[in-house]
Amino acid sequence: MIEARHLRVLRAVASTGSFSAAARELGCTQPAVSQQMKALEGAAGTPLLVRAGREMRLTEAGEALVRHATGILAGLAAAEEEVAALAGLRAGRVRLVSFPSGSSTLVPTAVAAMRADHPGTRVSLVEAEPPRSVEMLRAGDCEIALAFRYEVAPEWEDLVVRPLLTDRLVGLVPEGHPFADAEEVGIGTLAEEPWIAGCPRCRRHLVQVCEAAGFTPRIDFATDDYPAVVGLVGAGLGVAVLPELAVESVRPRGTRAVRVSPAVQREVVALTLPDLAQVPAVAGMLDRLAAAARR
Repeated sequence: MIEARHLRVLRAVASTGSFSAAARELGCTQPAVSQQMKALEGAAGTPLLVRAGREMRLTEAGEALVRHATGILAGLAAAEEEVAALAGLRAGRVRLVSFPSGSSTLVPTAVAAMRADHPGTRVSLVEAEPPRSVEMLRAGDCEIALAFRYEVAPEWEDLVVRPLLTDRLVGLVPEGHPFADAEEVGIGTLAEEPWIAGCPRCRRHLVQVCEAAGFTPRIDFATDDYPAVVGLVGAGLGVAVLPELAVESVRPRGTRAVRVSPAVQREVVALTLPDLAQVPAVAGMLDRLAAAARR
């Protein structure tokens, strides 16, 4: 009989390439991983892994089983959560994955409201930017992923998309900058400035916006850490364009926020799988995230 725990181990070996790395990811010992893989191969009746140098590679049968494992584990998680919900949410669980500025602004209010209404429902949080957060959702590693998009994302068509808010991007310049007291700045007027860019997805969008305005930004610094972006701008090392949620989540010391034109914005959404959207604990968490976004 193929067991869910064996599928989780197989998926970890497939993603890490070795028993030892899978053991570290799963928080167990290498012999335990090896033992479970032997049990799974015995149940399958065929080899699932072959050693290639220092790495373990999937056989054709192993690849087929890993493809099915994601859907099986997600369906099992949905079943477990629905049963817990039928028991009155006394043992429910919602695992959130969020990008950093969402974690510091939307998530605390939403989780506090969920805990007040359903104290027996456990809510956990880890941080990841899209598309990694979306990959974690599809892999069954969370029930809800907070994400953002600058345009319609066709790769999300298989997911339930709950719009939360439209997050306008604002320019950030050092105090004393010629545009520090301006109400609005055309992004083209910043063409000669050194730039500080954010996460890879935000970086790509910044380049697209600037190129549409007729220039390619000179990016001197790039960091996923918003406080670092603010610190670099505040030190006079360049300018940046940040989402309002990000500015709200840090103290923008030594900087001034100005509107940029043309208006640039991103849509912040909560994502889940169709099966999980029917689970009351997940639906309740989505409602509380939406309520937090309206405040």
